[in-house]
Amino acid sequence: MGKIKVLTGNYSASEAAALCRPDLVAAYPITPQSSVVEYLSTMVHNGKIDANLVQVESEHSAMSVVQGAAAGGGRVFTATSAQGLALMYEPYFRMSTLRLPMVMALATREMTSPETVWSGQQDAMSVRDAGWIQVYCDDNQEIVDMVIQGYKIAENPKVLLPVNVCYDGFYSSHLTEGVDLPLQEEVDAFLPPVSFNHAVLDPDNPFALDPLTPGPLMMKYRKSHLDAMERALDVIEEVDKEFGDAFGRYYGGAISEYKTEDADVVIVTIAGMTGTGMDAVDIAREQGIKAGLIKLRFTRPFPANRIAKALKDKKAFAVIDRSVCFGWSQGPMHMEVKAALCDVDNQFCHFSAIGGLGGADISIDMILSTIRRLDKQKNEPGEKETQWYMVD
Repeated sequence: MGKIKVLTGNYSASEAAALCRPDLVAAYPITPQSSVVEYLSTMVHNGKIDANLVQVESEHSAMSVVQGAAAGGGRVFTATSAQGLALMYEPYFRMSTLRLPMVMALATREMTSPETVWSGQQDAMSVRDAGWIQVYCDDNQEIVDMVIQGYKIAENPKVLLPVNVCYDGFYSSHLTEGVDLPLQEEVDAFLPPVSFNHAVLDPDNPFALDPLTPGPLMMKYRKSHLDAMERALDVIEEVDKEFGDAFGRYYGGAISEYKTEDADVVIVTIAGMTGTGMDAVDIAREQGIKAGLIKLRFTRPFPANRIAKALKDKKAFAVIDRSVCFGWSQGPMHMEVKAALCDVDNQFCHFSAIGGLGGADISIDMILSTIRRLDKQKNEPGEKETQWYMVD
C-alpha cells in the first residue's frame, strides 16, 4: 500500500503523472482541466519532479511541444479539455499516426456551442477516431491507476500509441476522494524507464520523420496502426493483471461487469455515471428486476468481442451515453455496441439513452426508468426509440 491522500481528480492525474517520471510537461490551462498542469508546474518548480516544464501559449503548442519531445525519445505528459482539444487537433492526430506513445489527461466537457463549460463527453467522443487509445475512469483512484497503466500500455512495443485518460469534468476533476497513491519505488518497479527507438530524432543520424506519403505507403501505415489497436486489446488485459498483482487493484481490462451473470436486462455505462448505475441496479434487484451493468472502460480500441460475450443470452440492453452522435438520433457508444452485435443484434430489445449533457445530472431515478423500460420491453426484440434524460 502507498500513501493515502485526499485528492481531486485533477490532482490525482498530476500526482500519477509525476510518479511516472516524465521528461517533459507542457502546460496550458483550460476549464475544467486547469489544475492538472498548474499542480504539475508547482511540483516542477519545487523540485518534486525532475522534468522540463514548457509553458505554452495554446493547446496547439502544448501538443506540438510534447510531440517533439516524444520524437526525441522522452516520456511526456499534458492535459486538456473541450475547446483546447479542438485547438490541438492537428498535432493530436499526428501524435497517434506517428505512433508516438504518451499519456494525456482529458477532463471531459461539452463542446461549444451553445456556450458551456460543464460536464459531458462530447469532446472525447468527437476525436475517438483520431487513433488514440481512450480509457474512461469512474473515480479518482482509477484516474491515478490508469495514468500509470497508460504509460505501460502506450510504450509497449506491440502498441506504441498515445493514451487519453478521460474522466468527467467537475464530477471527477474537482471533487475529492481518498486515493491510495503508490510509492515511487512501487511505480518504478512496475513502469520501466522509457525506451523506444522507432522514431527518435538524432542530430547525428538525420531522417525525414513525416515526409509526404503516397497512397500505397499510407495504406501500410494505417493498417499497421489498426493492427496495433487490435494488439492493444490483449496488452490492456495483460497490464490490468500485472497492475492488480502488484497493487491489489484489478479493473477487469477493457470492460467490467456488475451482476450480469443472471441478468435479463443490462445497462452499459461510461465513466462517472457507473457508481450511480450500480446503485440503480441494486434497487432494481430489490424490486424483482434481474438487472446488471457493464462498465465500458476502453472505447478505443473498442472491445467488441468482450461486449458481445457479456451480452450473450441477455434479453435487453441500453447504452447510456453522455454525448450525441450527430447524424443519428442516439448516442455514439450505443452505435458501437450495436455494431459489436451486428449478427445477433435483432435478438435483443435495445435502445440508446442520452443524458448528462452540459453538466446535467444523471440520477438514480433516470437510470431506474431505463431499467424499468428495458424490463417492460425485454420480450419485444429490435431497436426502440432513444431515451433522453430530460431535466426540467
